[in-house]
Amino acid sequence: MNPTSDVVARLSGAVKRYGQLTALGGVDLVLHRGELLAVLGPNGAGKSTSISLLLGLIRPDGGRAELFGRDPQEIEARRRIGVMLQSAMLPMTLRVGELLRLTASYYPNPRPLEESAALAGVSDLLRRPYGKLSGGQQRSVQFALALCGRPELVFLDEPTVGMDIDARRKLWDAMRALVTEGCSVVLTTHYLEEAEALAQRVVVMGRGRVLSEGTVDALRAQVPLTRIRCVSDLDAATVASWPQVASAERDGARLRIGTNDAENVLRCLLYADASLRELEVQRAGLADVFTELTRDERTLEQEAA
Repeated sequence: MNPTSDVVARLSGAVKRYGQLTALGGVDLVLHRGELLAVLGPNGAGKSTSISLLLGLIRPDGGRAELFGRDPQEIEARRRIGVMLQSAMLPMTLRVGELLRLTASYYPNPRPLEESAALAGVSDLLRRPYGKLSGGQQRSVQFALALCGRPELVFLDEPTVGMDIDARRKLWDAMRALVTEGCSVVLTTHYLEEAEALAQRVVVMGRGRVLSEGTVDALRAQVPLTRIRCVSDLDAATVASWPQVASAERDGARLRIGTNDAENVLRCLLYADASLRELEVQRAGLADVFTELTRDERTLEQEAA
């Protein structure tokens, strides 16, 4: 267990209502020093409300929000964080270097400009006006602004939206570097492979409450599903009728099979098709876990619609 002194942010029984809508219904959330926490959930799950409470942008109607043991609206707490929200209104005419210098001036111990730019991968953009950059480049600059104050905690809301593969990988490396320094990171993302690759712990939310939390491996263990892919002439409907098979579908020459009993299904496949080839076996990923945990939430949304 992490000692209390390692807790950098906390929601305790947090409740937030908007009229008749309960956006959060008593959420408990803890973030430790040097931890990368991914907060996942469908639209309307309560992710943004939880982050807004921790940032001090809104107040809870019940429960408590803490940032470094303080009220999140206190300036002493806010100076220790960096924030990259989903949308940002920045002066379009300022050059990237000017934006970094301006933002760094608000903090007591900022990073050198060159260090922030290198970490975010924007060193070649410093002389360019922000408004002349592509959407992905602007996101990289916003990330540089979030880390330029040398924060102890960074909030990243859908940080890689609009980025190409190279920029996304650079940002992933930068996030890992921040955590290595002892910085904590809260990541909200719809890219489940991003959470799977980066997060030390994952919280899955739905309809204003925490559905499950733990390491990626711990969450995977909740869904004992294995994916099997192979090239086979077997009929997908026939395979789907086998008692151990949860799903089977054809993708061209390939069969895609979901099962909770991979060993027996593999035996049946090899017995039924001696020419079977290109066999791949993969345990449940975070996407499978997310789908299973949020299935009831999505059903309720559809019924309400």
